[in-house]
Amino acid sequence: MLLEIFSSTLLRVMRYELRDMHLATKIAYNTIIQVASKIIATALGLLTVVLMTRYLGTNGFGEYTTIITFLAIFGVMADLGLTLVTVQMISQPGVNEKKVLDNLFSLRFLTAIIFLGVAPVAAWFFPYNHDIKTGIIITVLSFFFIALNQIFTAIFQKYLRMDKVSIAECAGRLILVTGTWAAVRADFGLNGILAAIVAGSFAQFIILYFSSRRFAKLSFAFDFSLWREVAQKSWPLALTIFFNLIYLKTDTLILSLIKSQSVVGIYGASYKVIDILTTIPFLFAGVVLPILAADWAAKAEERFKKILQKSFDLMIILAVPLVIGTQVLARPVMILVAGKDFAAAGPILQVLIFAAGFVFVSSFFAHVMVALNQQKKIIPAYIFTAITSVIGYLIFIPHYSYFGAAAVTVYSEAAITFFMLFYAWRFAKFFPRLGIFAKAVLAALIMGAALYFTPAHYFDNVWGLIIAVALASLLYFTSLFAVRGIDRQDLALLLNQEPEEKEFL
Repeated sequence: MLLEIFSSTLLRVMRYELRDMHLATKIAYNTIIQVASKIIATALGLLTVVLMTRYLGTNGFGEYTTIITFLAIFGVMADLGLTLVTVQMISQPGVNEKKVLDNLFSLRFLTAIIFLGVAPVAAWFFPYNHDIKTGIIITVLSFFFIALNQIFTAIFQKYLRMDKVSIAECAGRLILVTGTWAAVRADFGLNGILAAIVAGSFAQFIILYFSSRRFAKLSFAFDFSLWREVAQKSWPLALTIFFNLIYLKTDTLILSLIKSQSVVGIYGASYKVIDILTTIPFLFAGVVLPILAADWAAKAEERFKKILQKSFDLMIILAVPLVIGTQVLARPVMILVAGKDFAAAGPILQVLIFAAGFVFVSSFFAHVMVALNQQKKIIPAYIFTAITSVIGYLIFIPHYSYFGAAAVTVYSEAAITFFMLFYAWRFAKFFPRLGIFAKAVLAALIMGAALYFTPAHYFDNVWGLIIAVALASLLYFTSLFAVRGIDRQDLALLLNQEPEEKEFL
């Protein structure tokens, strides 16, 4: 979803001159709002996980994870990449905006009904227990509202009013947290929590629907020639999203079919931590890439590559201490987030954190491919990674359970990272210098050693863990500064403070 949001912003930045101060101000405003709302939404999402894991336990959380994973596959089939296509089509000069929006909304409504309607039926042919099948029937409504929300999101993207989307997302998350808390207090079980998920998605839909009526009043329309045009435009993105989901979700799906739900719950809890951490590179990409897109369009290759290098350096600076620090803190972090029943997720997190490290790099360069308008060229990378990852899951999960799943997940993210770096070299003639990597590793090892020799009881409570992480982070950045891994000029460039560059904000 973040990729679609920010890539559409890139297309608009490339279409207009950023020296138009009104447009530049709106873009900066939207960026700030999106970043702030994502931080709030992520915090609310983490609180929801804390409530769910402690209430449901490993088995119940496994059932929840299975339900969400199963529906996500059908949800992405219904997606078809329509969010980005909607923005592209309604932004064309002289376009009949109402006609396009009505048809795209109708197409999205129909595909959501078809694909998500199949999901509950298909679930009965899987060897899942009654609770999971019932949960899929309940939660499919949430995915239906999410599918419709994406069309409204595209409308707000065109008019640069993503603050509306941000408000709706935070409101939906707040209702989700409140509903989850109420379900836990009333002991409504897994179905009560799933109902809260549906309520959150419905609230987000209602807010977006009424907010969008200022810009477009949608109705149903069926112009099949326009639908064919949409299909021609959307298939590359749809294919990329589909194969991306295959290598991301097949591990959990296979685990749910051949292992216990308790195993799925432990793996799912560790994966939730990864999902939270990997919001960081997407947020950063959203801030930096409009500048990169403008540079590429203006053929300012030297500055483009300079920003790329510094952005890569920053991703490495953030990813390396996460990977090394997690080797020490994985178990206490999982106990803090999910409770003592999930202590076994610590070793899994120690493996999965390497996948997160690769995501820090790959997600950024995947956005760069959008800025270069080379989305179609990277499809083979996702197809290859999806196929080889599924083969890996089928081989290793039966023998090594969630450790096999985690190991193949690391492979898949590593493969995508190397593909993205190759494509950056191929299309932009850029390959990052790796000098910062050695310095970051050295500084992170110093930090890791300090954490390793810290008495374990300091990590047994929230404040002890927070203080330990804060002091370790301070030690890391002090060490990195000492070995000249960062300097003031780097920070100024990334924050866009050079006099001739301020106009891009």
